[in-house]
Amino acid sequence: MFIKPLSIIMPCFALLLSHQYATAGPMGFSGSAMTMGDFNNNWRETFINYAITPRDAFGVSATYMRADDKSKTRTLEEVTYTRLLNRWNMPHAQANLWFMGGLGMLQGEDKRAGNDLSFDKIMVTPGAQFDYETTRVYFAATHRFYRASDINHDYSAVRAGFSFYETEYDKTQPWFILEARHMNGLSDKIEITPMLRFINKNFFVEAGVNNSREPRFNFMYIF
Repeated sequence: MFIKPLSIIMPCFALLLSHQYATAGPMGFSGSAMTMGDFNNNWRETFINYAITPRDAFGVSATYMRADDKSKTRTLEEVTYTRLLNRWNMPHAQANLWFMGGLGMLQGEDKRAGNDLSFDKIMVTPGAQFDYETTRVYFAATHRFYRASDINHDYSAVRAGFSFYETEYDKTQPWFILEARHMNGLSDKIEITPMLRFINKNFFVEAGVNNSREPRFNFMYIF
């Protein structure tokens, strides 16, 4: 007598999971646009992309980077491409491997012995992200090359978290996220930030304070 209820519940549960997973990756579903932002004192990034297929998205982004000692600043505007390389569907979880890359113009300023050096260079930013998520746990590892002539600002990040409780798709779900990241050539230390994340349908917001006591705010919206 349990067969009929289960035949109804399981597809609905799978649909709920698919909506939750839409928030995990750097692109949405086919025909959707996604915008994301990441802001603190030394790193500010915004981008928007459009998914032309279930696996491919093109977009534009703008990134501001500054060294911890404020001796270097970088501004990058680029055209981006995102590709879902592989997806592993499990009964109650999903994992993804992504390619993310861009090509753009870098404007930089270095302060050396009281002299300011300004430059413009072409920068390429290929990288990859792996993420794993259920309705209760989340993990992601990202590495992205930020390369221009004589410049290496490679970016690495690992984040993990858990939800406080499960909710329905149309209700807000709170998460705790802990992230460690590093930008080569701009910081000598690893930035660690505990954050609270709130997911509701097609958006999330995150807010926290890093180990340098600087506030951080992130958002994502799919439309």
